[in-house]
Amino acid sequence: QLVESGGGLVQTGGSLSLSCTVSGRTFSRNVMGWFRQAPRKEREFVAAITWDGVGTDFADSVKGRFTISRDNAKNTVYLQMNSLKPEDTGVYYCAGGSRWPAIGQSAYDYWGQGTQVTVSS
Repeated sequence: QLVESGGGLVQTGGSLSLSCTVSGRTFSRNVMGWFRQAPRKEREFVAAITWDGVGTDFADSVKGRFTISRDNAKNTVYLQMNSLKPEDTGVYYCAGGSRWPAIGQSAYDYWGQGTQVTVSS
């Protein structure tokens, strides 16, 4: 089970931190990723992190603004979002898998229910 939290409403230029806590899985062996889906758009890759936290990958649209990290002792992955823009609005999903690179949705085996992020202009 994956439980995301930390979404909400923020103004342009603001920050939010998302968390995703995993249970029932061997979290420390899994690649973890974040995806988002804006209204009337396809779900898209945002960021991913390797099982040991050494490797990360980001969509071009969020590079330099978002960071991803994990705490294997807490079975939790984080997404720190800074300098938010209205186009960052969407439902953010956490996902776990065992393959790297992990940009495509097919690299992931399990998904959370999502948390809403809304950036007002």
